[in-house]
Amino acid sequence: MFRRSLNRFCAGEEKRVGTRTVFVGHHPVSETETYVAQKFCDNRIVSSKYTLWNFLPKNLFEQFRRIANFYFLIIFLVQVTVDTPTSPVTSGLPLFFVITVTAIKQGYEDWLRHRADNEVNKRTVYIIENAKRVRKESEKIKVGDVVEVQADETFPCDLILLSSCTSDGTCYVTTASLDGESNCKTHYAVRDTIALCTAESIDTLRAAIECEQPQPDLYKSLGPENLLLKGATLKNTKKIYGVAVYTGMETKMALNYQGKSQKRSAVEKSINAFLIVYLFILLTKAAVCTTLKYIWQSIPYNDEPWYNQKTQKERETFKVLKMFTDFLSFMVLFNFIIPVSMYVTVEMQKFLGSFFISWDKDFYDEEINEGALVNTSDLNEELGQVDYVFTDKTGTLTENSMEFVECCIDGHKYKGVTQEADGLSQTDGPLTYFDKADKNREELFLRALSLCHTVEIKTNDAVDGAPESSELAYMSSSPDEIALVKGAKKYGFTFVGIHNGHMRVENQRKEIEEYELLHTLNFDPVRRRMSVIVKTQAGDILLFCKGADSAVFPRVQNHEIELTKAHVERNAVDGYRTLCVAFKEIAPDDYERIDRQLIEAKMALQDREEKMEKVFDDIETNMNLIGATAVEDKLQDQAAETIEALHAAGLKVWVLTGDKMETAKSTCYACRLFQTNTELLELTTKTIEECERKEDRLHELLIEYCKKLRHEFPKGSRNLKKAWTEHQEYGLIIDGSTLSLILNSSQDSSSNNYKSVFLQICMKCTAVLCCRMAPLQKAQIVRMVKNLKGSPITLSIGDGANDVSMILESHVGIGIKGKEGRQAARNSDYSVPKFKHLKKLLLAHGHLYYVRIAHLVQYFFYKNLCFILPQFLYQFFCGFSQQPLYDAAYLTMYNICFTSLPILAYSLLEQHINIDALTSDPRLYMKISGNAMLQLGPFLYWTFLAAFEGTVFFFGTYFIFQTSSLEENAKVYGNWTFGTIVFTVLVFTVTLKLALDTRFWTWINHFVIWGSLAFYVFFSFFWGGIVWPFLKQQRMYFVFAQMLSSVSTWLAIILLIFISLFPEILLIVLKNVRRRSARNPNLELPMLLSYKHIDSGFS
Repeated sequence: MFRRSLNRFCAGEEKRVGTRTVFVGHHPVSETETYVAQKFCDNRIVSSKYTLWNFLPKNLFEQFRRIANFYFLIIFLVQVTVDTPTSPVTSGLPLFFVITVTAIKQGYEDWLRHRADNEVNKRTVYIIENAKRVRKESEKIKVGDVVEVQADETFPCDLILLSSCTSDGTCYVTTASLDGESNCKTHYAVRDTIALCTAESIDTLRAAIECEQPQPDLYKSLGPENLLLKGATLKNTKKIYGVAVYTGMETKMALNYQGKSQKRSAVEKSINAFLIVYLFILLTKAAVCTTLKYIWQSIPYNDEPWYNQKTQKERETFKVLKMFTDFLSFMVLFNFIIPVSMYVTVEMQKFLGSFFISWDKDFYDEEINEGALVNTSDLNEELGQVDYVFTDKTGTLTENSMEFVECCIDGHKYKGVTQEADGLSQTDGPLTYFDKADKNREELFLRALSLCHTVEIKTNDAVDGAPESSELAYMSSSPDEIALVKGAKKYGFTFVGIHNGHMRVENQRKEIEEYELLHTLNFDPVRRRMSVIVKTQAGDILLFCKGADSAVFPRVQNHEIELTKAHVERNAVDGYRTLCVAFKEIAPDDYERIDRQLIEAKMALQDREEKMEKVFDDIETNMNLIGATAVEDKLQDQAAETIEALHAAGLKVWVLTGDKMETAKSTCYACRLFQTNTELLELTTKTIEECERKEDRLHELLIEYCKKLRHEFPKGSRNLKKAWTEHQEYGLIIDGSTLSLILNSSQDSSSNNYKSVFLQICMKCTAVLCCRMAPLQKAQIVRMVKNLKGSPITLSIGDGANDVSMILESHVGIGIKGKEGRQAARNSDYSVPKFKHLKKLLLAHGHLYYVRIAHLVQYFFYKNLCFILPQFLYQFFCGFSQQPLYDAAYLTMYNICFTSLPILAYSLLEQHINIDALTSDPRLYMKISGNAMLQLGPFLYWTFLAAFEGTVFFFGTYFIFQTSSLEENAKVYGNWTFGTIVFTVLVFTVTLKLALDTRFWTWINHFVIWGSLAFYVFFSFFWGGIVWPFLKQQRMYFVFAQMLSSVSTWLAIILLIFISLFPEILLIVLKNVRRRSARNPNLELPMLLSYKHIDSGFS
């Protein structure tokens, strides 16, 4: 029987903490040992939030955590338990409606998640049990099961690759569903099990795997070349066998996408602030009415009139308790000032409004055949409030479509295609020819480009599968690598693939050279380089390394740097991406030591990354510099125009990139982030290395720059956005090492206020370039700006995995569906195909979304204050008896039916300014910046407007009722007619107010506005035209029809509506007159009183 232990996975004698032991096929390693099955989680994936049993309690708990819902629940309970003037139905029904609609929406979304989970969990898989293929559902896989996966199938759990159908035990995998990278990655089977290629042989395996406990990082894993992640897909390989090590919610995919933080918009914060104000108004009204009631009842006749004698129980009631119940009764009576239905309307507006981004044809990109995608609809309005834009460079501002431009070998420049085998080159001096030695160096350089990479080959047969017509298609996770391999091919060295662990290269003489690939030292953003160790056919062992100049120059001979450095700097100024290439020969004895160290580091269970980094550092030393490459990354279409538009809109644009300063600066000039007249302030390693103590020099520069900017922008200039156009523009350049010095300055230093001075400089610069940034530093920059005084709104946009941290950190995250994978797009709030789409997304969609929802919020509070103020005033005329002014049906239906649809339609369809005008004149974006429409001024305007109209409704009707009769037959109207007239004027006024505000009329607006008014009239006739058997009192019977039979009532209603709307109409007329007399009427906005007025020359 075949026995073997795979404990080599945990090579090294370190203490094994937090590990798990997996028995392959559930067989014990030794027959003498008793096998105790370990308990691991099953393979079910659960992304849903609720189950059938906990949906109701869990959903209700979450909904009642919202302050408005909880408030209305309390009011409802008070109505049920205390003798209140209104029925519990008046607050219970709207609350039930809101809770039900929200629960249905959340339940539907969760049902979709359940359905997606079931598709994964019920998928068919094949397990090897007793040397047979057994068909099972994916959710029944257990840790230790040997799983068979066939071509184009996804891995059902995290597997250790035991064997594949290929003789060398390799398989090809795509991880598009994990990180969006569509390139094929090569994985290798465990060496000891490569030969076990059948179900019978794999069942004879007796082995144990000791591995670390599950962790979410996709790239920190046990033997990453052996680990196949759940969600990845098997490609170009017929079949593999793997043992399950992590299942279900412990797989890296499940762990990687959990716990995404929730972002809240500035509008939500404003809503909460307004709620507190209106709650205070409500408490004040209730307290005033309660106090005045007892003052009024202090007169015996008022307290107990002859027609309404108190009962003995009422006389004996404790007075303080009676006052408290009266206070609660007034709270119930006025509770509709808090708009509970606003929350559900806002949610519907956000959800439905987000489709306009997805449907926008301007966001459609034919190249990738995709449009924009909304991952969260909660932040639509935040797109109209952005102050700072943080953008990546490569793949965001540039195409990330790399083209090999030129190279340099020992200081000689190569550009264009070589003629024959002669290495014709250019230098800074006259044209020269290489001698024999230089020819060897040339070939060495090209071999390095052909071997030092992770490019895969996919053969596409062009004509009838004829081998001579087949073309090589290169695939890699990095476009740079493909460009370099194609560059080598252009000069005569063609990489033709890997076979049985040997890299094959066709040289200039059309001869095939084979190199055994011993180790690949993968690229990482900290080292900023990658290397391969290969063995030639002659037995020589070589290391080839390529990387950033800052990562390679310190590791090569000093005398080799000078010529290449000049070439690299010149290319960087031209805007090219540069890489340096080096090599060294490794003696066989040294290689044995290196091989042992690499294997130990790869198999370590504790601190694997640190150990591998240390080994890599030790290997990549004392190298010989061969040359450098220059690759062009073209600017994206309309990138410059987009940045100009964002600047004109008053936004500050920061570029955060890992590239070197010269390359990034050149790109910034090309995309007009820096103008020719922009004065650049530099805080880089070069500028602070002039002094022995870097901190002292940094402090001097910070103070110098700060004084210069204070002189240019004195404290009196409040509007920096306007000042930019009138003063000298400044740009700041900072690199990663200087930023670290600023953020981590020593506490005992006299200059420990670096951060505050640095921020003052940044705030006064129109543009900032941060180069040589690590992903964590990008997030630190965003966090630092987020915490500035005034809490500016930040937006981050990027296309790669290294941009995810800043995308998650910012208020709004935008992912570009780029060539570096979809990880950024997956973790973003919105994703678009190109950087140019940011212009319309912010200036048009963001502007409109903000105006719509700000108007919705203000309008809701306005119409509810109009609704409740007459009820408050009525108490002064009914002895503070808590007599309702409106019928219970009107109280219930006001927010649900009579006034809800018009504002919802407005908030979805309104375009107060044409979309083309918004995108063509970016300055209009400044009109709404700083949450302008939800500030104290507009809030007070809406509140006083509501107070004025509510007063007109009540006292206008009260004045009409001073006549003895409103009917010709001398009949006198009662209090329900009084309330109905007030309510009719109210409904028509608030609806027509919205009609006055509407600038963009569609058939939907007409339908809901006039339809709502018609429905109110129809409902009133219907409600008052029938004797309802379930009502104790038929107090509204025929009231509405009788009321409208009077001509005086008709005239009164029309007159009161006109008086209420007259100030609004007058302001619109005055505004239009002013607009016509303006010098540039095209730049003047339509009448929106809550817009911010700024004197920037166009308002």
